[in-house]
Amino acid sequence: MNPHRRHPFIRIATLLVYGFLYAPIIVLVLYAFNASRTNILFEGFVPAFGPTQMDGSLVTQSPCGPFHWFCELAENRQVGEAARNTLTIAFVSTLTSTVIGTMAALAIQRYNFKIKPFAQLSLYIPIVIPEIVMGIGILTLFSQLFGVINGALGLTGDARLSLGIGTVIVSHIAFSVPFVTLVVQARLSGFDKSYEEAAMDLGANEFVTFWRVTLPMILPGVLSGGLLAFTLSLDDFVITFFTTGPGATTLPIYVYGLLRRIVTPEVNALSTVWIGIVLAAVILLQRLQSREAK
Repeated sequence: MNPHRRHPFIRIATLLVYGFLYAPIIVLVLYAFNASRTNILFEGFVPAFGPTQMDGSLVTQSPCGPFHWFCELAENRQVGEAARNTLTIAFVSTLTSTVIGTMAALAIQRYNFKIKPFAQLSLYIPIVIPEIVMGIGILTLFSQLFGVINGALGLTGDARLSLGIGTVIVSHIAFSVPFVTLVVQARLSGFDKSYEEAAMDLGANEFVTFWRVTLPMILPGVLSGGLLAFTLSLDDFVITFFTTGPGATTLPIYVYGLLRRIVTPEVNALSTVWIGIVLAAVILLQRLQSREAK
């Protein structure tokens, strides 16, 4: 009955669960420093001064050391462009979906209207349906809509509306809004309206009450929904694959193109960098939430 004592089975089960979850990530990071270019087998870490490079009659050493593959990624323009596209799409879609999702959560939680049951139910549809179905639906919608607009306005050549980074942003907003709405709505379920009533009794209008009272109290939920939308946008492949166009390649699409040939250490290095970015975002959110709790 000692609360500080744990059965050995619980410890073993815990280690197995964490091993199952994080062993693939650890292997992926290790292979990012693999000395083999084929990356089929682990042939040891990259030497401390990097692989030997032949330059005519001279033999030079790479200054990157064990980060040789990361340096190759930094010099790859396609990787840089894909990273910029991914971050641009993630930031824009996250900000937009967070604002829309927060407004939707406030409306559903606080007001009664005729289609409220349908509005609540419709939030779960983009979450439960397969992504490939949603991707095909969005692609069909854009194709038909752009066809009508281009035909009606007589747009030709470069002026024609087509798939690109804008369509990817709109599609990411579409599947991110339900996640943000449900997270913020869960935060609002235990909200005490007496704080708002006290603020309005003291002379604050609705906007000031929301900005000074409501938003700070639901901010942890808003940040959680925003981070969820951000991570979903970063690693989305299926919907992005159907809605992307020339010049709008994201990192998941770029990695998929690399995997169609052969798995190289550059793929693992790129994935390692992406894991670090997501981890930094999670740590930042945890610090913000702990600061708000204090």
